[in-house]
Amino acid sequence: PALFQMSGSQPQMGRGVPCLRCRGLCTGFEPHSWRKICKSCKCSQEEHSLSSELEDDRKIGRLLSDSKYATLTARLKGGDGVRIYKRNRMIVTNPNISGKDPTFDTITYEWAPPGLAQKLAMQYMELIPKELQPVAGTDGAFHRRRRLTRQLPLYDQDPAQCRGLAEGEQKLMEEFVKKYKAEALGVGEVALPGQGGGGKEEEKPQDKSVDPGRAPESPNGALESAPAAGHYRCETCKQPVPGDCPVVYADRAGYSRQWHPACFVCCRCAEPLVDLIYFWKSGAAWCGRHYCESLRPRCAGCDEIIFSEDYQQVEGLAWHKKHFACLECETLLMGKPFTLANANLLCTTCSQSR
Repeated sequence: PALFQMSGSQPQMGRGVPCLRCRGLCTGFEPHSWRKICKSCKCSQEEHSLSSELEDDRKIGRLLSDSKYATLTARLKGGDGVRIYKRNRMIVTNPNISGKDPTFDTITYEWAPPGLAQKLAMQYMELIPKELQPVAGTDGAFHRRRRLTRQLPLYDQDPAQCRGLAEGEQKLMEEFVKKYKAEALGVGEVALPGQGGGGKEEEKPQDKSVDPGRAPESPNGALESAPAAGHYRCETCKQPVPGDCPVVYADRAGYSRQWHPACFVCCRCAEPLVDLIYFWKSGAAWCGRHYCESLRPRCAGCDEIIFSEDYQQVEGLAWHKKHFACLECETLLMGKPFTLANANLLCTTCSQSR
């Protein structure tokens, strides 16, 4: 069966961690005072090192607490009331009979859909591109955590992590977060077609008949009789969904809609939604980053949501006025000549010296 266990922490990001992109040219991460980049090489924090697994689980725990998905979190012992994400890790052990003496191969998935029989969870994993399957120690696990950092920045939910808030704006942000938790935040559910929400349809007596030799029924009715193939279609690709293949449901979308596992992506960036965490708006699923940006501008300098009505705009990009500054020398550029390259501002002097 699938194992449910908490993850341990890994080395934390900090000074001395070399940049992945610069390949040795940057000796270590030097945090900028307000930009989310390294002062030395100008690459993002995530290019140097990801946060620890424990920090990630704390971040998702904070996001899901005070929402209807709080059951996916647990209170930490001695953690001052902090809730942590009960991330479902799945450990699969397969016999290896290729050698003389049989051995066992163990595969650990750093995340798997919770509440499923392992067979259905494995079916779900097989429907995701191999390079995205979050198997521990592989690129798939690394990409999952990169998406988590990108899609769910901590400073989109915690005012204490923000450097761009002016006096009086913390309350605005708290209301913003409270509203999206109540109205948009969701976590996808995996089930067979027609079985979303624990089988919302009226159950028939024959649906409950299970062969004695079969595994017990999973919490969302994975082994109940499946509808005929072609009866359901994926919301994204519009192709038929086979009745014996798991799909993703989003309760905020209603249980008449379903997605192929590989098709449950953000409507803006088309990236797979990390751990099936979505934000529902205008009949579509969004990642957290792009949902927040659809409601408020995001500062191209500090990457935080702007809550002031007085900000600077250039070519569709926005900045806090105090962050409208040269990337190199930090000179404020309000009312001064500048160049804009790859969303970065440069004063005329720094632009010419590049």
